Amino acid sequence: MTINLSNITGATQTGFTSPTYVVTADTAPDSNGKQWAITALGGTQANVDVHAGSKPFTVTFYKPKTYRSIGSPNAATGVIANVPNNQFGLIVRKGVVPLAGQASRVATMRVTWDVPAGSDTAEPEDLRALVSAGIGALSQMASGIGDTLVSNVM
Repeated sequence: MTINLSNITGATQTGFTSPTYVVTADTAPDSNGKQWAITALGGTQANVDVHAGSKPFTVTFYKPKTYRSIGSPNAATGVIANVPNNQFGLIVRKGVVPLAGQASRVATMRVTWDVPAGSDTAEPEDLRALVSAGIGALSQMASGIGDTLVSNVM
């Protein structure tokens, strides 16, 4: 399987009704990533802008540039002292105006997965559970996260 993104059904947010996002393949900032731009909106999302060069709205997935492998166990103890991580991540960028009449700035949402080398073959089911639970929690908390970003009340 490869990473791909199709049109997005957005999570519940205060003030939005059935939000959807149309994505178009874009060029990622680096060769180890895939990126999509949000080029159209659906549902009710008053005053939300789609992607523009000066006000980006993108979703980028990246993988390690160099995949790290697990080392060998110590001959005497059988312990692997240093297990490196491979970092994968998702970054969502959205241009926002901090004050009317001001230039746009970029707000970001970053999600990273630090995966110990070797765990992809030793316990792939646990890595899948990590992703499933994490994304499920983000989805479940989406409205509250949006409210907290706006109100600073948790």
